[in-house]
Amino acid sequence: MKPHIKSFIVDYLAEMIEGNAAIFAGAGLSVPAGYVDWQALLRPLSEELGLKIDLESDLITLAQFHVNWSGQNRHALHKQLIEALSPDNPPTTNHKLLAQLPIRTFWTTNYDKLVENALKANGKIVDVKSALPQLAITRPGRDATVFKMHGDVDRPDDAVATKDDYERYARDRGAFINALAGDLVSKTFLFLGFSFTDPNLEHVLSQVRLTFTNNQRRHYAVFRSRTRKSGESEADFEHHRLRQGHVIEDLKRFNIKVLLIDDYGEITEFLTELVNKYRRRTVFVSTSVADYGPWGETAVIEFAQDLGRALIADGSRIATGLGAGVGDAIFTGALREVMQTKASSIEDALILRPFPQAGDPSRLASFWEDYRQEILSHAGIALFLFGNKKDPDAELAVSDGVLREFEIAGQQGAAVLPIGATGSAAKILADQVVSNPDKFTPALDAHGRGMLATLTNHTDDLKSLITPIVALVRKLQGKV
Repeated sequence: MKPHIKSFIVDYLAEMIEGNAAIFAGAGLSVPAGYVDWQALLRPLSEELGLKIDLESDLITLAQFHVNWSGQNRHALHKQLIEALSPDNPPTTNHKLLAQLPIRTFWTTNYDKLVENALKANGKIVDVKSALPQLAITRPGRDATVFKMHGDVDRPDDAVATKDDYERYARDRGAFINALAGDLVSKTFLFLGFSFTDPNLEHVLSQVRLTFTNNQRRHYAVFRSRTRKSGESEADFEHHRLRQGHVIEDLKRFNIKVLLIDDYGEITEFLTELVNKYRRRTVFVSTSVADYGPWGETAVIEFAQDLGRALIADGSRIATGLGAGVGDAIFTGALREVMQTKASSIEDALILRPFPQAGDPSRLASFWEDYRQEILSHAGIALFLFGNKKDPDAELAVSDGVLREFEIAGQQGAAVLPIGATGSAAKILADQVVSNPDKFTPALDAHGRGMLATLTNHTDDLKSLITPIVALVRKLQGKV
């Protein structure tokens, strides 16, 4: 991964964690989903006018030409929008990755529903703003807001597409301009699939720049390095290459840093890295204790409390189902650290999903499965401790719940850290992991794998495990 992309990931991750990140999605983000770009969309209308679309650079004016030619009748334009965008194409991998990030603000000039559909598929409540009256209404419990500043395919009659529409924008949709200006001041944007030729955005960026001349917020935009197209002359290619350089330099006026890539696949690569790094802030602790083994209950409880405190103190977030016998101790230690330092809120530091015990036993198993899937979806690291229980005959047994959580963690792509020194299910899992590191710990280097291997050995002092556990978590989080 290129150094400037790595630097962006660090900066943007920090903004996401603080709740200050936003996305601006342009047409280029929708094309891989099977939708056409503006040039392809307007090609039939261009042919009716006797014009060659490949020679046209101002497509907004071209749309206006067709409306003029049709006697101010927009029916053909609306028909093109509906036919080109109505199919319910599934979101792309990039849309799905964006939906997994803790981003609450999305802006787009696209008419399609890819962004909101991806967010909904990820279980998020979405507040869509595509018309002026919607700006005054807030959807309760929303997880994300999608501002569709040029309208929606469901309302082609209200879509912003021609010169007339742009000229009337400040009058008819001025509140969108004000809302965007506010977000550009308070949030860090990542522009994806956007060409920066939209006059509305240019106006807003200019106003923000003039108002905050010496204190503009940093934003990012992804551009693919201009390459020579098939049949393009060397002179034309050099012209477009130089022009891209000037565009990149001009965007610096608005404090927009361009991230140059060689292939669009790099977007998926760095979005995946963002998702992984964000998820790895959260450590899921899988544990169950009915027998406290050679250490005794007091030692196990103190170890669990100190581990919870250490993980929170190091900046991790803990997800736990409050496993029997020791889960409450991990939660208590973590909560004490949060309350003492006040470095973060309880909601930001802890994800709690206590397992319900009441109800029909035949139905609880299915409910617990869904419960496990949900809580593990929040975590990028899964830590396994102890893992024993009493069976119905009061005999000591390996916790099948801990074993199942290990399987789910692997299926969801979480990094697994079974601490074999704590015995029971954790020991069984640790032996599997250490014997096949390429399968189970691909994210750990040789040193990390060696550290994990040493944690399979029995110890009389459970607290001696805390420092190496935190070190392994830090390594997976990219802190060392």
